[in-house]
Amino acid sequence: MTLESLPIGIDGHIIVGGPQVMKGYLDDEEKSKEVIVELEGIRYYLTGDKGHLDKDGFLFITDRYSRFAKIGGEMISLGSVEEQLNDLLGEEVELSAVALNDDRKGEQIVLLYSSEVAQSEITSKIKKSDIHPLMKPSKIFEVDEIPKLGTGKADFKGAKRVAESLMEG
Repeated sequence: MTLESLPIGIDGHIIVGGPQVMKGYLDDEEKSKEVIVELEGIRYYLTGDKGHLDKDGFLFITDRYSRFAKIGGEMISLGSVEEQLNDLLGEEVELSAVALNDDRKGEQIVLLYSSEVAQSEITSKIKKSDIHPLMKPSKIFEVDEIPKLGTGKADFKGAKRVAESLMEG
């Protein structure tokens, strides 16, 4: 990350600066060093979000950098994987893509899905699709339900825990 400004419409790290930025995490200097930087005398917080400004100055958050898989040196957006799989599989399949360690490629994409559609049909559609090979899940697991937070939003950490337990079992 260079911390240089990007042109309008180009996605990059979202950082927030000014006197309102916290001094750091209580009793966690290492974590503070990871997320707080100072540029030209202004403190900035590295949000972990990916996004861009439009020509009118509106901020668009497009993804989270924590929601990426690094496969063979390539950064793959899990949000983009989910979007393409949703387009391919349709609304009757609820899904969540997670990145898990892979000894050969660094990480691998694991797909959790909940649906009445047979796993063989889902696997076949994904294999036959023109989705980039790096974005195709290496493992696919059917679950009763996709983990959700109390707000109803996707629980990415919960999904990762479920995927890890399924990979072990």
